[in-house]
Amino acid sequence: MTLRGTNQEFARPFNRRIVLESIRLHAPIKRADIARQVGLTVQTVSTIVRELEEQGYILSLRDEPNGRGLPPARLRINPEGGYAVGIHLTPLGLDAALVNLSGEVIESRHRDAPNATPDHAFELIGRLVAELTGLRPGGRILGVGMALPGPFGVESMSFVGPTTMAGWQDVALRERLADETGLPAFIETDMAASALGEQLYGLGTRFSDYYYLYFGVGLGGAMVHDGTVLRGAWGNAGEIGHIPAVPDGEPCPCGNRGCLERYLSLEALGRRQGGEAEWLPQVRPIFRNAVATIENLFDPQVVVLGGLAPLDLLEKLAATVQDLPNTVSARKDRTTPRIVVASSGPNSVLRGAAALAVTGVLSPRFGQMFETVAEPRHAAPREKGAAA
Repeated sequence: MTLRGTNQEFARPFNRRIVLESIRLHAPIKRADIARQVGLTVQTVSTIVRELEEQGYILSLRDEPNGRGLPPARLRINPEGGYAVGIHLTPLGLDAALVNLSGEVIESRHRDAPNATPDHAFELIGRLVAELTGLRPGGRILGVGMALPGPFGVESMSFVGPTTMAGWQDVALRERLADETGLPAFIETDMAASALGEQLYGLGTRFSDYYYLYFGVGLGGAMVHDGTVLRGAWGNAGEIGHIPAVPDGEPCPCGNRGCLERYLSLEALGRRQGGEAEWLPQVRPIFRNAVATIENLFDPQVVVLGGLAPLDLLEKLAATVQDLPNTVSARKDRTTPRIVVASSGPNSVLRGAAALAVTGVLSPRFGQMFETVAEPRHAAPREKGAAA
């Protein structure tokens, strides 16, 4: 996606997002280079840059003089220019993290809450958000993003099985999150949130079109095209875990048999006798076929294997399929492996959930995709003795 601004005055808020996105993607970068990339005049860019500097979103860096005159300033995002809270809700409990504009996790928290009801979960979320935002009193809090297992809005598949929570049907998730926290609120599936985190803070700096295979309690995925996570008509694109993989195989809670995640997921690994040593060779042919299917369907630059699984397990799994079959991805001009392990680490979902808020408020790519419900605010110091 080529980001282009407009020199019309009424488009000033959009231009600010365009300039900020250009700095995030290409930092350190000079004003003249931004103007050339986004199609604005240098004067317009300079005015916007001055405003962003005054508001603390960006920083100016200047090289040491080498001869006459000062070298032009180079711009980059100010990591402490804003924060967002990422929430990951699972059948086991809640994880939350305060994340800065560079995607760094400032602090994280976990609360055990097996099969939490919506009322209990949102009460915990409110406390966690207050605790985390209180770590940066006076800091700009852009919003809160929550990731949870999908799919959404599918009667026979939503909130059933080992990856989902009973009693959450028809809950107004975004509205409840906004009411509980008082922040702009964003909701996404955990696999799409994790893919967004990888796009912003991981391998997305090297690839623009890739398939992110989310390996967690279940199995999912998301195609990232031109830097944007494709979500589908109802936000459920990527439910690869429910593709039939074994004819007349194990029954799945979705009502079908032989679904891919019944064999390829942390839940499937936990059910197998013998642990990783026996499970890896058993699932190798299934995983191999799954990667080949992804490649032929989406023609990605690379398949990125990430999610909640430990890094060493992901690396072992990727190593089992170095001899992938012939597909559209088997190109002579390849400069990278066909499958790589994600670089965003174990906090991929939390960073991605927080990125929902950052991009929803600031990014021209995503700002119109996710509806905000409030303006960013500055965190107030927590009262002594406040509940955590």
